[in-house]
Amino acid sequence: MYTQTSLHRRIGLLLAAIMVLAGCSFGQEPPHNNQIAPTPQNVAEGGTLIIVRMSDATNLDPHFILTINEASVIQGKVYEGLVKRDRNMNIQPQLATAWKQIDDLTWEFTLRQGVVFHDGTPFQAQAVKKTFDRVLDPAVASPRAAMFDKIKQVRVINPYKVQIILHKPFAPLLSILASHEGSIISPTAIDKYGRELSQHPVGTGPYRFQSWEHGSQITLSKNQFYWGEAATLDHVVFKVVPDDAARIAMVENGEAHIAESIPVMELDRIQASNQMRVYRSDALGTEFIGFNVARPPLNDIRVRKAISMAIETGAIIKGVYNNVGTKANSPIGPQVFGYSPTVKSYPYDINQARRLLAEAGYPDGFPIHMITYNRRDRILVAQVIRSQLKGIGVDAELKVVSYDDFVRTIEQTKEHEIFVSGWGNATGDADYNQYNLFHTSGGGAGNSFQYSNPELDRLIEAGRVETDPGKRLAIYAKAQEVELQDALVVPIRNLENLAVISNRIQGFSISPAGYVNLDQVVISQ
Repeated sequence: MYTQTSLHRRIGLLLAAIMVLAGCSFGQEPPHNNQIAPTPQNVAEGGTLIIVRMSDATNLDPHFILTINEASVIQGKVYEGLVKRDRNMNIQPQLATAWKQIDDLTWEFTLRQGVVFHDGTPFQAQAVKKTFDRVLDPAVASPRAAMFDKIKQVRVINPYKVQIILHKPFAPLLSILASHEGSIISPTAIDKYGRELSQHPVGTGPYRFQSWEHGSQITLSKNQFYWGEAATLDHVVFKVVPDDAARIAMVENGEAHIAESIPVMELDRIQASNQMRVYRSDALGTEFIGFNVARPPLNDIRVRKAISMAIETGAIIKGVYNNVGTKANSPIGPQVFGYSPTVKSYPYDINQARRLLAEAGYPDGFPIHMITYNRRDRILVAQVIRSQLKGIGVDAELKVVSYDDFVRTIEQTKEHEIFVSGWGNATGDADYNQYNLFHTSGGGAGNSFQYSNPELDRLIEAGRVETDPGKRLAIYAKAQEVELQDALVVPIRNLENLAVISNRIQGFSISPAGYVNLDQVVISQ
């Protein structure tokens, strides 16, 4: 058993209530007839699972990972945290067996004994301290450091007890410790590899890192000395196959078992096959159109409002997504703690959009650049937006790039203007979206909007330190109002997790955060 404070119980109950009201089905395949696979014969543990995905990871160091897509390769497989989320998004023990909040600033964790890292280093309190000291070290320059900046000190009490001392109360602490950012790294590997740790991931999980052929595949192998329930597979191979149709064909013809990042326009084809099925489950993420407010003319709110009012998102959901997912009203998804059902983006109003552009000095419109990455549905969304914007004289030149180049552009070089994107949520808490996307410091590289607003910063900081769940909800509702009124983002769709699964596979799931779960996967012969 583990100890939780009344604060955490209140947050958990409130989050659970929100999920029940929303009718979510976390971690389960919904009862679509096309998803019911035949009962497999000769099912046995072992074998090699092949997952084909659109793009390679760019980093496997938890302190430098920027996307859930790459985190999914190692989260819960190579690396583990002090705590984890179960399939209903409840916090559960992992490398910590118990925890308690001693006061507003002190959390104490009792650590699991008998655990060893993949390199043979014993897991003890010093590993926890070294991991968080590393992410907070300015010399390391981790883009994830801002997620932990409320930590003042990690204090070793004894080899199996550690305290996290905070500068200020930090309500999202457990949720972040349960995400990939909270992964505990071998202290030996930290010293040995330094900034090259990305090439040599060393954790405590049920799978060991085996190899990485950049641009081609990443291979994990079963950890024979895992402290918990043994992995069901001998090997897992993440193969890079950029073409959507090719990934699906590989599952159908038996070259692969699972395909990720499938466009919704392929669903009919998949459903018609007797070799594979569609996996669908609730996700925490949203899809949106974003503006880089540092680039003219997008630095004029009238221009951003005009563009927002010229986009009809309902047509996108129906025409492009065939009503897969639901219409979004916020950059935060409905299943996330902190979501507000009452906030609204600007309504579709083409005439008012034209008037706003004229007021801003662009009565005849202007040219602008729009960027997205090479996934068919995202491209179609961008094309629809381009067509809609012509109605107000805005000529959006569309640039389609690889996923890696897209992330590099909007999160590092910042050379974009309008971008069609999405944002997952690794924690189930609004802080993950709010701090990463909209705080001036951007949680590192996340603030692709290049937006800075002292009022919004104050709200986001208040949401981080407020311990009353009801007050936190009110704070985040106000924050979402500011973001939408300042026309930073046009929410499009609340996401679903989609994948193609061979009928030979049982036990596969994707967490609401977007991590693939392999702990129950078996392959039939």
